[in-house]
Amino acid sequence: MTALLEVKDLTIGFGEAAPVVDGVSFCVNAGETLALVGESGSGKTLTCRSVLRILPEAAQLRKGSLNFNGSGGSSALLKLSEKAMRKIRGDRISMIFQEPMRSLSPLHRLGDQVAEVLRLHRDMGRSEAKQAVLTQFEQVGFADPNRAWRSYPFEMSGGMRQRAMIAMAMVAKPELLIADEPTTALDVTTQAQVLGLIRSLQADTGMGVILVTHDLGVVANMAQQVVVMHKGRVMESGLASDILGAPAHPYTAKLFAAAPMIPQVATAARAPHHDDIILDLRNISKTYTMRAGGWRAPVTVSACQKVDLQLQRGTTLAIVGESGSGKTTCARIAMGSEKPDAGGHVLFKPEKGADPIAVHEMTTTQRTLFQRQAQMVFQDPYSSLSPRMRVQEALTEPMEIHAIGTAAERREKAAEMIRWVGLDPDMMRRFPHAFSGGQRQRLSIARALTLEPRLLICDEPTSALDVSVQDQILSLLEDIRERANLSYLFISHDLAVVARIADEVAVMRAGVIVEQAAPDTLFYNPQHPYTKALIAAQPEPDISRPIDLDLVAKGAGSPSLWPEQYRFQGTQAPALRELEPGHKVRCHA
Repeated sequence: MTALLEVKDLTIGFGEAAPVVDGVSFCVNAGETLALVGESGSGKTLTCRSVLRILPEAAQLRKGSLNFNGSGGSSALLKLSEKAMRKIRGDRISMIFQEPMRSLSPLHRLGDQVAEVLRLHRDMGRSEAKQAVLTQFEQVGFADPNRAWRSYPFEMSGGMRQRAMIAMAMVAKPELLIADEPTTALDVTTQAQVLGLIRSLQADTGMGVILVTHDLGVVANMAQQVVVMHKGRVMESGLASDILGAPAHPYTAKLFAAAPMIPQVATAARAPHHDDIILDLRNISKTYTMRAGGWRAPVTVSACQKVDLQLQRGTTLAIVGESGSGKTTCARIAMGSEKPDAGGHVLFKPEKGADPIAVHEMTTTQRTLFQRQAQMVFQDPYSSLSPRMRVQEALTEPMEIHAIGTAAERREKAAEMIRWVGLDPDMMRRFPHAFSGGQRQRLSIARALTLEPRLLICDEPTSALDVSVQDQILSLLEDIRERANLSYLFISHDLAVVARIADEVAVMRAGVIVEQAAPDTLFYNPQHPYTKALIAAQPEPDISRPIDLDLVAKGAGSPSLWPEQYRFQGTQAPALRELEPGHKVRCHA
């Protein structure tokens, strides 16, 4: 059988340097998923971009061939004219990019951007294209497809933007889908639904998939073939069952050893210590008013409702939940970037016994002091680093603002932070665009640490990192927390990461906390149906244990379908009750 895509001896380089992709070969069959696995910077994304011929201008295709054998016949992709390639891109071959904020136009509504694919390649009228896009939006997990159609990218969370990117790539039902870390910005329940959607589309259309990922659980649930890359070369390739079951190459074994997993140990619930609170969120609600356009009245959206959280000094409080559940809104309110609705209070104590700072009503002097003591690591490293500033300038800027040290001391501190996150100080003369997604996230973490803060608010800090670097960053965060008595408000959709780093976990859904407990209690004695769905949706690197999509859909679905003890209609959720010391669940008495 002729392969859908044949990649032979692909070699890519820059300038006079050694090749960054060196002799890569693999085949993808129709209806099959091939996973490209490896660390950030291993050449996975460049390999995929070469298929669509969207490499950087400085890149040199030094050797190799790419043959696409689709319904239109066989095509040597590297020899096609640009006009012929435009007919293939987005139609017969689609790509889901890793960074949606970079790939989506900030000037156009999401609906128009996704519908453009159908108008260009399917000659659809506006009405027909809109209906197809709304259907696709619903399939990728938008609760309100019409609102998503009208929204601009900056009005959506990172996970919501990634769903729009997935919809754009899949709406034309391509023959080959290239998915570059398609689920890193998604919560586990949406990830499970999107993976199920990709599998369903494969079954219906015979679509081939190249899946770039560092999540071995995703590989186990999706891939039939696996190619492991390191420093531009293929280390190991073969059937997923063979490689996941018994990796032969030491590098592959190293990746498996670094993958975070939920530990198989359960403990009784314990009441957390709250005798030295560094951050106290009380009765936090936040309502936004969305413009509706034309004659329609503005729409109010409740991002979070009556949230109460206390962070003990020197510990980690994790917030887990779906994209759009209010996690980032709570983090922004905690940082003072957003003000809570009337009645909400945010109190920060820089030292034990010190007078608290009311973050929700800070003076200019208090804000300057607070910003030095509390820093935030954002989810999207591309938009949080200025493209006009070299890395050295980006890392020394916070110290310049707060008048810390001399210029030489600031440069030395920046170099030290660069080493801490696993990069070379020689890289500080580069601009952010010269780094991979994972490397940019490391730079964001280094920038946040330069001021030696007391509180670090981490919004999905490891979602863009491969497993080995993720392991290094988590070890680093743990080490810093212990040595500097640092406190973390940690937002993540990866339950394995949360199980490792958190002392207490709050599960959020639709703006409210539905369950809260220590990780060992929460993961092994979950009570709320939504918490159970999150755990069931966590992919494991074991082919014999696929995700139970029915259980995920039940817990992540409408509250009206939950067991009677947890069921509610509209926004009238039951109270958060303490079932046992340290274990709170939102349920009826």
